[in-house]
Amino acid sequence: MSQSQKPPARRNSLWWDALRHLRRQPLAMVSLGVILFYVGLALLCSAGVIFTDYALVDHNRPYQEPSWENWLGTDIFGRDVLARAAHGSITSLSVGFVGTGLALVIGTLLGALAGYFGGRTDDLVVWFYTTVDTIPYILLVVSLAFIMGPSLQTLYLAIGLTFWVSHCRIVRAEFLKHRERDYVQGALAVGASHWRRIFIHILPNIFHLILINFSLVFVTAVKSEVILSFLGLGVEPGVPSWGMMINDARLELPRGVWWGLAAATGFMFFLILAFNLFNDALREALDPKRSRV
Repeated sequence: MSQSQKPPARRNSLWWDALRHLRRQPLAMVSLGVILFYVGLALLCSAGVIFTDYALVDHNRPYQEPSWENWLGTDIFGRDVLARAAHGSITSLSVGFVGTGLALVIGTLLGALAGYFGGRTDDLVVWFYTTVDTIPYILLVVSLAFIMGPSLQTLYLAIGLTFWVSHCRIVRAEFLKHRERDYVQGALAVGASHWRRIFIHILPNIFHLILINFSLVFVTAVKSEVILSFLGLGVEPGVPSWGMMINDARLELPRGVWWGLAAATGFMFFLILAFNLFNDALREALDPKRSRV
């Protein structure tokens, strides 16, 4: 085949193009690095590799100021504040990933069924998420946490059962558009089943929206865990949590003990900021209307 007869280069996929776009964004890469740092920190803490003394009580060293021995000081029980803040990342990330994952599974399934089948199925799902949406989500989360008692499992369920509504609405709208497109009608013509058209044909084409929604819901889930733990409805007593550390700081600040509050808010601030910045970059990279290079 001559040079002039070479076939045209294959067009790059949305995912490869988005990856190249993200790699050209320094702020997105820094944000991703911060997120990976938190994930690595949580894994190392949960494996007992670092900060193994987070629960060690030393009544002879309460409220020690930050020093080379304890970089962020100690709390009222003489426990290392930095170690407790680091272990708090385990709580926040686990609630964020598990709670958000549950919410997205529920929202994706209901939205896909409503958008694809339409009719009475659509009416039922729309009625259901409209009813749930009329109740402020924080009241639903607090009510579920109050009924089931403080625990990580309670947080998973409370967040998963309340944060699916907006995602369900988006998935439903996308399925309403895609079910009439040529590739879905072609699958119907060759005898593909409903479930194959839903999960094999349509769902992969809207997966980028699920990924973007994951990062959005994740931030809300982390903040909700902090709020619930602050109110005493989150994790069990003794489990490190940024919300409980902030709650303890209410009584410590009048005594000039600021490092507990600084540690909890600092850890939470950088995690949420990194997720927000990375989500903005990811949404831009996965935008089909963006000009491709």
